[in-house]
Amino acid sequence: MAFWLPRHRKSVGEARWQLQNFLRDVPGGVDLVDSCEVVVSELVTNAVLHARVPRGRRIAVRFESASGHLRIEVHDASSEKPAIRRPVSPDDSSGRGLRLVEALSVEWGCAPRPEGIGKIVWALVGPEGGE
Repeated sequence: MAFWLPRHRKSVGEARWQLQNFLRDVPGGVDLVDSCEVVVSELVTNAVLHARVPRGRRIAVRFESASGHLRIEVHDASSEKPAIRRPVSPDDSSGRGLRLVEALSVEWGCAPRPEGIGKIVWALVGPEGGE
């Protein structure tokens, strides 16, 4: 399943709603909902807040289920790769998103978009969790 979203904060909720609907029809999907919701929320939030691109550029989100795992992809038009900020103090109001993605995913990464400008940030979420 793939869909496009505007670069807007409301897109995070739309991505979660699409994810819930997708996992409803996936065997074992109900067991992945909580972790996958956090991961998709963080990846879409990062694309909305940090992708420095011209106005009007959209975000693509893709879900693929295989062997009890869900691959989540978020495509944006920025070539800047995400990085985990270390250290983060308890008083910081941001900077934990990729740490959550890392903790909840079996693996995650970033790659250039083969069809054009930008990147794909992806995460593989499964019942065994992350690190």
